[in-house]
Amino acid sequence: MYLTTPEWGTISAAMSSPSFRNIALIAHVDHGKTTLVDAMLRTSGVFSSHEAVVDRIMDSNDQERERGITILAKAASIQWKGTRINLVDTPGHADFAGEVERALMLVDGVLLLVDAAEGPMPQTRYVLSKALGRGLPAVVVINKVDRPDSRIEEVVDEVYQLFFDLDADDHHIEFPVISTIARDGRAMTGVGIPDEDSDLSPLLDAILETIPVPAGDPEAPVQAIVTNLDASDYLGRLAIGRVIEGTLRNGTQVILCHSNDEEPPLKRKLTQLMGFTGLGRTEVDESVAGDLFVVAGFPEVEIGDTLADATNPIPLPRVEVDEPVLRMTFGVNTSPLAGRDGKYLTSRQIRDRLDREVLGNVSIRIGSTPSPEIIEVAGRGELQLAVLIESMRREGYELQVSRPEVIIRAIDGVPNEPIERAVVDVPDEYVGVVTQTVAPRKGKVTDLRPGDTGRTIVTLEAPARGLLGFRSLLMTATRGTALIHQHHAGWMPWAGDLPHRSGGAMIADRKGQTTGFALDNLQQRGELFLGPGVDVYEGMIIGEASRSQNMVVNPTKGKQLTNIRTHSSDDAIKLKPHKELTLETAIEWIAADELVEVTPEAIRVRKRLLVESDRKRAKSR
Repeated sequence: MYLTTPEWGTISAAMSSPSFRNIALIAHVDHGKTTLVDAMLRTSGVFSSHEAVVDRIMDSNDQERERGITILAKAASIQWKGTRINLVDTPGHADFAGEVERALMLVDGVLLLVDAAEGPMPQTRYVLSKALGRGLPAVVVINKVDRPDSRIEEVVDEVYQLFFDLDADDHHIEFPVISTIARDGRAMTGVGIPDEDSDLSPLLDAILETIPVPAGDPEAPVQAIVTNLDASDYLGRLAIGRVIEGTLRNGTQVILCHSNDEEPPLKRKLTQLMGFTGLGRTEVDESVAGDLFVVAGFPEVEIGDTLADATNPIPLPRVEVDEPVLRMTFGVNTSPLAGRDGKYLTSRQIRDRLDREVLGNVSIRIGSTPSPEIIEVAGRGELQLAVLIESMRREGYELQVSRPEVIIRAIDGVPNEPIERAVVDVPDEYVGVVTQTVAPRKGKVTDLRPGDTGRTIVTLEAPARGLLGFRSLLMTATRGTALIHQHHAGWMPWAGDLPHRSGGAMIADRKGQTTGFALDNLQQRGELFLGPGVDVYEGMIIGEASRSQNMVVNPTKGKQLTNIRTHSSDDAIKLKPHKELTLETAIEWIAADELVEVTPEAIRVRKRLLVESDRKRAKSR
């Protein structure tokens, strides 16, 4: 028996251990992966009956809980009928596809989760194509079958069609179908609604029957691939990965082969070897071929490195992921309010933090710029970069970032830019708003699917730069009722100039504190980003003007106190609620000559050149 994979060729499975399976959960955003993992952990008895358990326990990161999405791929294990099942929960958002690709290197099969009402979505196609590219079999789970708008049989047909569209082999199309209500921990084999007293036994049994035994010869020279990194206050850097061949044994000598082929191999004794047990990690004596491992004691280890046999080291091919499509600059905060809130302020500290990010995130790239205080950062999408900036802000960093730009690629000598496919779920009355909003951005509607609950799913394609700011504009136009998911869909010739925002910037002309009197006058000329009593400085943007030209204003002007009284001078000040800029909306809103100032306590927008005379000279040049 042999298993062929694109990365590691043909490896013997004759001596594989049947006592465990490795499976990844893949799906579109919000189709219920993490909720299903919670239910599987409960069904298998990982939690005691008296133990209080929070929902979405695998989403342990603060931002994951706040945003309601999975950002980092994580592993856990359960026991079922004497077999250990290693579960890898993966992100569903396209911006974190690098995590998905690395997670698929750990497993021998996938559990494809599809919403019973929405059916296969763009990210479903993406993650499934990656799994089929690695030859991984699938168990298809139709989740949320109790939804009033569920259409289970149609969705199953759409899943089959998706496999056909992706040129899946015949044996991959012979997948089992399980219907589940993950929230309640109920499942049944086939199409239908599970009984009230059912549990997840049909799903767990299907995993044991469908997912193959991990391949590899435990007696061969050891080869283990590192696919992720973690850190411990006590053990330092931790390497997480999978044993491809041989057996990793605690206390033996191994060779660390770097993936970049530039650094010399390191020979070191393996002193701390762990495996996954439930939601935690326990120390083990050995990890055999096919098993997942956690290793400490290698501070130099990076993603893609190989732990190899000390006498016969054979490195594995390096980890390859899709290239970034967006870039922006991270720089030292140079505003007059810099240094008030942050703990880490210098370019060296910012660069060190980004270097650490690159070690654990293979889909992020950093590069130099003409200025030593500014660093270029490239990623897979706005959300990925925003998550990175928010993480740095919470860690105490102060920095200023630019508007994202698309990365241009020359194809046959012609400049090409990335295309984004967006799936928008909106109430029926806002379908026209979606089409009108995307038309000036060189976008086109490719599919329109009315639902039975008063909502319509609109699929559209547009240049990636055309969709910068599209999310916030759409949320405003639909009063927060729209759901939007974006996905990289290839490359197209440069589409020319695209519109950005309609209004100019309201720019403060001096340092001081905003007053209600000044803002009362300014709110009639545009939309404000702040209220009274806020510190501002020259060059800081306080709002968006109703006209396209920039306005230089005085937001600190106070009411003149005289003993003359008139009806108009004594009118009460009535300020409208101002628009609160979040990190994402600020990044989307700014123009090329503007920056977002990010500190642990504040998010501000400003001009690159703070002084008006400098801006005029730059414009004339």
